[in-house]
Amino acid sequence: MSRAAILAKVRKSLNPTDSNESRQSAVDARIADPPRADAPARVSTAGTNLLAGFKDELEKQLATVVEIDNASQIPGRIAEYLARNNQPLRLRHGSDPYLAGLAWSSIDGFEILNGPAQPSDLSGLSLAFAGVAETGTMALQSGPENPVTLGFLPDTHIIVVPKSRIFATYEDAFDLLRKTNGNGIMPRTLNLISGPSRTADIGGRIVIGAHGPRRLLAIIAADL
Repeated sequence: MSRAAILAKVRKSLNPTDSNESRQSAVDARIADPPRADAPARVSTAGTNLLAGFKDELEKQLATVVEIDNASQIPGRIAEYLARNNQPLRLRHGSDPYLAGLAWSSIDGFEILNGPAQPSDLSGLSLAFAGVAETGTMALQSGPENPVTLGFLPDTHIIVVPKSRIFATYEDAFDLLRKTNGNGIMPRTLNLISGPSRTADIGGRIVIGAHGPRRLLAIIAADL
């Protein structure tokens, strides 16, 4: 049965009382101005410190969070984190120009690789599109600039988050995503990350690193 025939049967079963044109107009209006759910008080109250809330929610989910004043500090902070967790100075990131332009050569022996994650990679680096204070979540657009595999395959995932793009709610982040990419143009996927991988499916016990990274470092960058 063709798609048109299936949709025709669905329409007939709904027994609509108004015209196709009026229903299409209602759909167009909803898409143009979608309704928004009420935001939680913890992020919608006047004077709320969204940065503090974002950090607090992330740390509750076992992520490590650091703040930096400028990009020159990123390689050093990452090197310190890797050393503290007994990880080699070896890191892979995508083609994002911000990440590629960091002063990696300032750290002796730091090996930087590019492209999607490989089975031998222990650490991956991504740049978040936005952060959401409501749940301590980072939104990452898929693509060659930030390959999805960097957040799933390596044991350690490091994410740089623009301080200027930490929003109260998901809706705020999605609004910027639509505005930035243009109407009807979206990434293949938008991954929402709130901490290292975990599951409680095995005997009701929390297991870290079950489906992805065991460690997550979020670097909040003020100069992005």
